[in-house]
Amino acid sequence: MPELTHRLADARVRLVDSLGRPLADAEVFVEQTRHAFGFGNIGFDFIDWLGGPAASGAVPGSPDAPPDPAALAEDWLGLFNTMTLPFYWRGFEPERGHPDTTRLRRTAEWFTDRGVTVKGHPLLWHTLAPEWLLDLDDAEVEAAIRQRIRRDVTDFAGVVDLWDAINEVVILPVFTAEDNAVTRLAQRRGQVGMVRLAFEEARAANPTARLVLNDFDLSADYERLIEDCLTAGIRIDAIGLQTHMHQGYRGEEQVWGILERFARFGLPLQLTETTLLSGELMPPEIVDLNDFQPESWPSTPEGEARQADEIVRHYRTVVSHPAVESLTYWGITDHGAWLGAPSGLIRRDGSKKPAYDALQALVRGEWWHPETRMTTDADGVVPVRGFAGQYRISTLAGVAEVELVAGAGSATVEISR
Repeated sequence: MPELTHRLADARVRLVDSLGRPLADAEVFVEQTRHAFGFGNIGFDFIDWLGGPAASGAVPGSPDAPPDPAALAEDWLGLFNTMTLPFYWRGFEPERGHPDTTRLRRTAEWFTDRGVTVKGHPLLWHTLAPEWLLDLDDAEVEAAIRQRIRRDVTDFAGVVDLWDAINEVVILPVFTAEDNAVTRLAQRRGQVGMVRLAFEEARAANPTARLVLNDFDLSADYERLIEDCLTAGIRIDAIGLQTHMHQGYRGEEQVWGILERFARFGLPLQLTETTLLSGELMPPEIVDLNDFQPESWPSTPEGEARQADEIVRHYRTVVSHPAVESLTYWGITDHGAWLGAPSGLIRRDGSKKPAYDALQALVRGEWWHPETRMTTDADGVVPVRGFAGQYRISTLAGVAEVELVAGAGSATVEISR
């Protein structure tokens, strides 16, 4: 695996005043404020808090109560810069014509106001399709899908401009776990036809949006699907790769091999759904992860130590690959975690696991440029070397923000009183 030099920006930042004169021999404080790389997590825990009244009915302090959302948000913002919000159609629009737009938009806006990139997940998926869709014929189903995509992409434009356009297409035509109208339509239109439908409608609604094809099936079948879509002229902005590891860490070699296989398409890769457990591992013979949901699935001290070690190894591997633009961990806390698994970085009571601290030591420690005092030369220049992203430049004359891009080489910013 290569070093992380491709993530670094070596820049000569030249500071000038409002008249273009260099700020020579000035004391400067340089501090990173955001990574260019997307360190993500889901934001499902915050919708009731930010978007509207709590729906869980849990009594504060009870075993079923979630951690304090304000404290959880502080921990979230202390580590992540990219958020995935749930647009699962069945829950988002359980009654036709009454989508949950207001609550999700309030949540998205709260985080975007704090510099977070918000992704919507997903616009189209056979699982959790609304039950009312079953009463429609195929033409009506297609019209409803198109209307849903146009409406939601339009309603969230400027707040959510990154979408998983369609989810888990490899299994779509043969999905039989539950009766749903999306699979029925896919059997007529085919996989590429369904991808085209989702991408073209979303693109028409917001031409500036970035659209992701996302799947858990990382076999050659997914590679063939991507090839077929690209051959058909479908513009895919990024390839989404799910890596839920409830049965144990796949190891650096296997993860790197997956990244290499999908990097050949020349498209950015997003690790969209990653989990590592801090408790009992799911038995290896389980094929469908949904088939293992024990009544009690606690986090353990031994499991937490393993999770902390594995999360560092996994992030080092993924961030080392030049094709990857983001990695989203699937859950900040064990409360409400997918399948009830101990996969969060924070325990049910709101206390941090070792994995949180270990990841923070990477993202906001080893891979972060702390506030550093420097002095400009006679031409107003200070050299900056750090991870690509947003930086704050402060002098007695004022403050400016600058984006440092890996490989770009130089940047000029104006400092005005």
